[in-house]
Amino acid sequence: MQQAPGIGQRPGGVVLEAVLERITYANEETGYTIARFATDRSGADLLTVVGSLLGVQPGESVRLVGRWGSHPKYGRQFEVESYTTVLPATIQGIERYLGSGLIKGIGPKMATRIVDHFGANTLRVIEEEAGRLVEVPGLGPKRTKMIATAWAEQQSIKEVMVFLQGVGVSTSLAVRIYKKYGDGSISIVRNEPYRLAADVWGIGFKTADTIAKGVGIPHDSPQRVKAGIQYTLSEAADAGHCYLPEPNLVADAAEILGVPVELVRTCLDDLAADEGVVREAVPNPTVEGGTIPAVYLVPFHRAESALANSLLRLLRTSADRMPAFATVAWDRALAWLRTRTGTDLAPEQETAVRLALTSKVAVLTGGPGCGKSFTVSSIIQLAAAKQAKIMLAAPTGRAAKRMTELTGHPAATVHRLLQLRPGGDPTHDRDNPIDADLIVVDEASMLDLILANKLIKAVPPGAHLLLVGDVDQLPSVGAGEVLRDVLAAEAVPRVRLTKIFRQAQESGVVVNAHRINNGQPPLLGEYPDFFLFPADEPEATAELVVDIVARRVPRKFGLHPRDIQVLTPMHRGPAGAGNLNTALQQALAPYREGRPERRHGARVFRVGDKVIQIRNNYDKGVAGVFNGTVGVVTDLSLEQRQLTVRTDENEEIGYDFDELDELQHAYAITVHRSQGSEYPAVVIPVTISSYTMLQRNLLYTGVTRARKLVVLVGSRKALAIAVRTAGTGRRHTALTHRLDAP
Repeated sequence: MQQAPGIGQRPGGVVLEAVLERITYANEETGYTIARFATDRSGADLLTVVGSLLGVQPGESVRLVGRWGSHPKYGRQFEVESYTTVLPATIQGIERYLGSGLIKGIGPKMATRIVDHFGANTLRVIEEEAGRLVEVPGLGPKRTKMIATAWAEQQSIKEVMVFLQGVGVSTSLAVRIYKKYGDGSISIVRNEPYRLAADVWGIGFKTADTIAKGVGIPHDSPQRVKAGIQYTLSEAADAGHCYLPEPNLVADAAEILGVPVELVRTCLDDLAADEGVVREAVPNPTVEGGTIPAVYLVPFHRAESALANSLLRLLRTSADRMPAFATVAWDRALAWLRTRTGTDLAPEQETAVRLALTSKVAVLTGGPGCGKSFTVSSIIQLAAAKQAKIMLAAPTGRAAKRMTELTGHPAATVHRLLQLRPGGDPTHDRDNPIDADLIVVDEASMLDLILANKLIKAVPPGAHLLLVGDVDQLPSVGAGEVLRDVLAAEAVPRVRLTKIFRQAQESGVVVNAHRINNGQPPLLGEYPDFFLFPADEPEATAELVVDIVARRVPRKFGLHPRDIQVLTPMHRGPAGAGNLNTALQQALAPYREGRPERRHGARVFRVGDKVIQIRNNYDKGVAGVFNGTVGVVTDLSLEQRQLTVRTDENEEIGYDFDELDELQHAYAITVHRSQGSEYPAVVIPVTISSYTMLQRNLLYTGVTRARKLVVLVGSRKALAIAVRTAGTGRRHTALTHRLDAP
């Protein structure tokens, strides 16, 4: 039998050289890919290749190593075991390669012009005589220089890729490593691999450990064990903990690293001595009067201590930037307020108003329909009547926008209020505080320890700080549970609103949110804004979710699909955010011939996609772009290797193609990521397959994100489990202790 063009045999597998035409399927969780490759010059003979191919872009020439196999339904296919990218040799291959968006400054049309002019010498000209590109119509010196620079960078990145492949690391990390270290990449990877986990976003300890093993660092090396201890604490912080009890840390690190606990203890002693971690005795929450040895990563210990000190400083200062309320005639003030609003305050709302205007720090909490927004609006009106300087803030753009709508007073994100600079340092801090008399922060349950510390530091002495939020919602995505800890501290005045107002009692969303929060099943079939669509299997649940979002809700309620947010307990699984995003994108923003798109890993980005930022990036936009920021893709340029996102704050943000791992699709997001946002309608899949995440506060948080409509999809059994499961235990924090310490 004749071999197909470009196919050879070598020890260890069949070698195939081909050009990637298109990816037909890619699994984000496993990396498994099904792709079509052209193995001849015409591109007419397409071959199916399966295996891990994430990172290869359409138009690239690739040398594949693998074996031939046969699928019972799809027939003959090539099962890839490894691959390397190679430069194309044919004119058609060169044109496709250059036009694929790999080189900044060259799009499909310009690629055709360049190849028409230079033919088979095109790549040699770009590499050796880039100045000659000005011969091509439409290419000036500026663009020629950009193309030459981009080409040189691509070649340097390929060197790093080859090295990383040799030590067992995927090629998709090479661009980020190269961006961080430049020409020093290989030296750092070889000699200090654990630096990658701290320096390069997306590379954790496990990846760094794989590299370290590849370059020969011993399994029991102190360098490895210390990095593993810090990784264990970092993983705990990702799970919300500010510290770990030392016994837990030692046991967890020993298990992760596969080394004796004695070695972990020795390295922990060395880390503490070198101030790589902080040890401190804190109260044991399970033993009255007892303590436990806590181990913190340095930034979290500093932030927790500083946050407590800042709050106590505000509470104890004798200065007062709103002194009029210390002696105000409250009967007259509240009567004046009634003439403005036409409504009496309930007794607990009146208490909250007085507290916010007379206490330097206060907390207002309560569930939906209990009048938090009206109370905040009343506080603002009274403060404004005394010419107070008022600043309103919330952790997310959506929450800030909603705050503006409800109060009529402009609100900003906390990040914009602080005027964060590139690198994450705020313009406003203790030495340059915010010029405000009253600062109100809504959705305070979202405030993590690090952000809360930056905010409270910037509150000027004598100003009044009001934290508003629902303490029964999920705690912040980041470490800490600041709102809960502050509420638990005797030192901080607080009011909890409990009365559901009559108008809110007519809403199934409000009534059922409170029922769920109290451990009672939601009332189904009694309200026109709260539904359950039964489906027992996760796959059937996913299909039903897509149908509800794309067709049923828009048809019945007149809502646009972009106003319907799917909120899932988990990212993985058939009814998880990852799979649902793929299905919803196919239904709402499918592939269209002639429209540009960009594949990144298993994801394909298209104009019109809903997307969400998944890390804090202080270097983008006016004041950074932050984890949880949602937007829509408004432009995608293969030539400029960039797509543009318009965020909820109406800011246009550009993303280079090698930054797309900062974005995920947001047709479906996890409930955790939805915190602080509100949507006209939410659809929540509830399946037994997400058993570990079926918890009351998660379901409650999802339901309370809806303004008009909630649709639950899934099994009644899973819903019952979620309602009766109180949730996970408390996070390891010591903020309450620091606030109440004598």
